[in-house]
Order: sequence, then C-alpha cells, then structure tokens
Amino acid sequence: MNPIYKITGKLANTRRKTRIVGAGALALALCAFGAVATAPVVQDDSDVQVVSVAENLALPNLSDQIAALQQDEQQFIHEERVRSGDSVGTMLGRLGVNDAQAQNFIRSDKLARRILSLKNGKRLQAETDENGQLLSLRATLTDKNSAPMTLTIARDGDGFKASQAPAKLERRVEMRSREIVNSSLYAATDANVDGGSIPDSIVGEIVKMFSTNIDFRGDLKRGDRFNVVYETFWLDGELVKTGRILAGEFINRGVSHQAVWFEDPVTKDGGYYSLDGKSLKKAFLKSPLEFSRVSSGFSNRVHPISGQWKAHKGIDYAASLGTPIRAAGDGTVESVGVSGGYGNMVVIKHWSNYSTAYAHMSRFGSGLRKGAKVSQGQIIGYVGSTGWSTGAHLHYEFRVANVARDPNSLKNLMAAPLDAGEMARFRMAAADMKHRFSLLTPGGNAMAAR
Repeated sequence: MNPIYKITGKLANTRRKTRIVGAGALALALCAFGAVATAPVVQDDSDVQVVSVAENLALPNLSDQIAALQQDEQQFIHEERVRSGDSVGTMLGRLGVNDAQAQNFIRSDKLARRILSLKNGKRLQAETDENGQLLSLRATLTDKNSAPMTLTIARDGDGFKASQAPAKLERRVEMRSREIVNSSLYAATDANVDGGSIPDSIVGEIVKMFSTNIDFRGDLKRGDRFNVVYETFWLDGELVKTGRILAGEFINRGVSHQAVWFEDPVTKDGGYYSLDGKSLKKAFLKSPLEFSRVSSGFSNRVHPISGQWKAHKGIDYAASLGTPIRAAGDGTVESVGVSGGYGNMVVIKHWSNYSTAYAHMSRFGSGLRKGAKVSQGQIIGYVGSTGWSTGAHLHYEFRVANVARDPNSLKNLMAAPLDAGEMARFRMAAADMKHRFSLLTPGGNAMAAR
C-alpha cells in the first residue's frame, strides 16, 4: 500500500507586520490555496496509511512588495460645479488643487481662460496628485451657435497645455404626453409631469409640424391632447441640448394628426411623413423671398424696356437690394451664372420634371455651383438688378418639362413620394413610433424611454 503524505507547512522567515495590505494578504491566500490544491481526493481513507511530513514553504518577500506599492503615485479625481462669483482660485480650491503654476496658466492662456466663462452649475472635473498638483482639468463648453466642446487642461512636461475636442454626447429618446386643460399649448407643456416639462424648442417644432392642419390660436379646446417623441443629448448626466422631433401626434377636436420623421440612410435627406408615407412638406415654397410683394404676375404685359406686348413667363417680386433668395424646393443646381437678359441666374432641377429659375441676382450664395445639392429654404443668392432690369427685384419662374407655368396653379403640389425601398424602411420606423404613441395614450405606460 502506498502511503499518502499529509503535508503540514511551516512558514519560513515570517514575522508579524504592523500593517497588512491587500497585496500581502492576496499572496498568502494564493500560496495556501496552492498547497491545498496538490492533495489528491480520496473517497474512502479507512485503510490509508498517513505519514506526516514537515516541510518549509518559502513565501515571496512581502515587505518589498508592500514598499513598492507605497511608492506608487496616488491620483485623485474631484468634481465640483461652478458657483456665482467664482474665481480661478476658488474653483481650484474646491477641486483640491494647490498649484500656483496651474492658476497662472489658466489666467494667461486664451483657450484655458474659457473656464472662467462657464455658467453657474456647470461641472468641472480635476485630477490631482497626493500633493494637490494639477494633472488635468476638464469642462464642457456649450454655445447655442456651435457644437459642445470638451476643454482639457493637462500637465505637459514642466508646464500645461490646453486643448478642445467635440464632446461625446449620450443620445436619449424622450416620450411625453400632455392634455390641453385651458386652451393653452405652452401651459400644457410647462406642466412638470412624467419626468419634466417639454423644452420650448420642441413646442415650437410641434406648432410648425401641425400648423397646416391646426390653428393653434383658435382651434385648441379643453381635452385636446398630444404625444411627442424627441431626441435629447446629455453629457455626464447633464442635458446639453434637445434634438429633432422623431414623431408627433395631436388629437384636436377628436381628429388625430400624426407625423413621423424619416431620413434616407444614404443621402441623409429627411422630412416628416404621415403614417401612410405621404410627405407633410409642400414640394415648393409659396415664395422664394421671405418678405416681398408681387410687382408683376404670370400674365401678358408691356415689357418695361422693349415696350412690346409679350407674355411674362414668371413672377416678379419687388424687394430691397441684397434680400436673401431661398431655394423653393429640394434639388440640384442645373446652372449658375450670367444668362443674357436674365442677368445673374440660377436654375434648380427638382424631382420628376420640375425646375425653378431665379434671375437678376446681385450675387450668388456661398459655394453654389453646378451639380450642388440644395435643400428647400437654403439661401442661393441675393436680390439685384442685373440683366434687363429696371430696378431691384427677383424674377422667379416655375417650369414643368422646361415650359414656364404659373406656380400659383401648382401651390398644393406635394414633395416627391418615397420609392419602394424607402417605403419599406419607412413602414418599420412608422410601426415603432405608432407603438410609442400607444404607450403614451391614457392607460398606457407613459414613462420616458431612455
């Protein structure tokens, strides 16, 4: 019978430490586990001969390992929010920074000094060593006219360096439902229910979205309700900006009006559609000028220069020199340049066989060239008096198969329909939003989807 050895270990060269750290405890546990793991498993040891063997198990020098851990540099991260009346010194002081060189750099560097422009409540994050020396300082700069930026001030050799980069935002989808209780849309959206009020920018988009079907000044009545699904963008748990409305539903006097945002994944062109896939956007603006008056309509007239009686194949809009001219619809620039009596002229090709022309411009819009894509409402030029013109105005033509037509006769023309592939993708998006609407109806789950 082969004896099975029962090993009892004596720890060599050990002494009790006054401080026990995690690394030493872990090493001891591993050594002990290793010794036990070598013993074979025996089911029945009634006739097994047991021989005790005393053996020294040498452990690593734990004191050296502990000393090495204690020599590692300690780093600390602090977070604070900007307070009214804060200076560089008070901000850094609350962040645990005790670094005169860092203070001087923030005061003197143009980019770093933007820290001082942060509004009350904005978050600051600082990383320091155990002596309070600044290793890095971060903050998010927000400006309504530009994308949020992350400003970083970091130690660089013997000094500091400031840099900024686009902030990485977290996108959330919010769902809100409201009921009109006093004929006021804004009063309903201010109600602090189901997670908070609805931003004014979203309310404005709701009005634009449904204003062709609802008169928000006179049509609203008590009991009307609406549901809205929209984007928000967050950074470190703080709301940075609101995005686009993804879907909206307004029940006005018992009639439901719905809209879903759909964007082509390739071209990134998008717009709002009804749930059956029909565009809610008119194909063309009523006028390419925001503020103007018609000085000559689509009709026969005496030409102001030649004096001859002839057809006027467009509409003239009187406006001040330099008034911005907007593209009447989405399309591609077919031509841009001087064209005889038309002077400076732009022609845009739209879907199907529609095109529009804009003449007598003083100058063209920035970056406008043949083949360029333009979107409805984009500035393509400015009112002038070039070519055969007796004063500042815009000559606007609407053409079907290159034949001038009266645009007022086609004012209800809808935007280009979705093709088969787009319609299939749209139905999937519409089904998702329809499900969200059902959750927001009374009795449904109206919690915000995050």
